Order: sequence, then structure tokens, then C-alpha cells
Amino acid sequence: MTVAEFQRLIDATFGAKDRGRGLEGTFMWFTEEVGELSRALRRGAKGAALEEEFADVLAWLSTLASIAGVDLEAAARAKYAAGCPRCRGIPCRCAEPARPAAG
Repeated sequence: MTVAEFQRLIDATFGAKDRGRGLEGTFMWFTEEVGELSRALRRGAKGAALEEEFADVLAWLSTLASIAGVDLEAAARAKYAAGCPRCRGIPCRCAEPARPAAG
């Protein structure tokens, strides 16, 4: 399944509900799913449990894009088809920015 096919499937399945909830309400659901993925990664989840969390995040991202009128596949192609948007490298050759210490 392509990204575009997935986005169309999610829109056909959930689009009416998601548009009724609006962009802000749907974004809140998306952030909740990202939190669930974060917890699964921190706990070392593997296999189907981890795949489900990634799939949920992708589904909510897809529905947000649909509500906003963004074709995810086209957007990804436009930004990343040539590699890193900054250095155009594959793999990226950009220096890694310093990360703040966890506090």
C-alpha cells in the first residue's frame, strides 16, 4: 500500500468523524497516540504491539493531513526525494545539533 492509498483509506474510513471533530480536536487525538508510541518505545515494546502504535500514529497523521488538504505522499516526495533537505545527501552529512541534557 502506498502512502497515498493509506491516506485515502483512512479518509474513507474515518474522514467524516475527523472533519466533524475539526483540526484542533483531531490534533489532540494525534498527540495522544504519539504519547502512546513514546511509552511503548520507552518500555521496549516489540512486534505487533509496537507496530500497532506506529500504525495509529500514521493513521492520525494521515487524517490530519487530509483535513488540512495536504497529500502526504506528494509532500514527502517534494521535501525528501533528493535526500536530506539541507545537504541533499543520502545519507545525510549534516552535523548533528547538540541536544539539551535531559532534566
